[in-house]
Amino acid sequence: MKQAVRAIVTRDQDMLVMKRNKFGSEYYTLIGGAVEMGEALEDALRRELKEESGVVVGRVQLVFVEDAGEPYGEKFVYWCEYESGEGVLSPDSEEAKINKLGQNTYEPQWLPISELGNINFVSGSLKEALIQSFTNGYPEEPVLLAWKR
Repeated sequence: MKQAVRAIVTRDQDMLVMKRNKFGSEYYTLIGGAVEMGEALEDALRRELKEESGVVVGRVQLVFVEDAGEPYGEKFVYWCEYESGEGVLSPDSEEAKINKLGQNTYEPQWLPISELGNINFVSGSLKEALIQSFTNGYPEEPVLLAWKR
């Protein structure tokens, strides 16, 4: 089964997200991507953050595991301690290359946490878990989420 990682990074009252426009369908998601063969989950997490946002994180903690089924697989969602970086795509990233084609775009940005309830965020179950975590704190042990669009 495929594996992917996602990063929950907050700075002040904002969270790092990827704004997507996928052939006219606009939505937001957490920064992250596929785990490469033989790559450790935390290594993949840090690599994806660097490529997709330039953000560097310190301590990380697995807080959610989301089974998105085929073809997406399992997503390992980590709370990450923000250290530095502004949230800009690396010009060498696959996402930056795809952006040049124009119909499937990636735009990392800092979104006010207060706006999370008002946006189209994928997945719905992760959105609900994030809203609950921002209010009540992150779970001590990873919580399994059932994926829903």
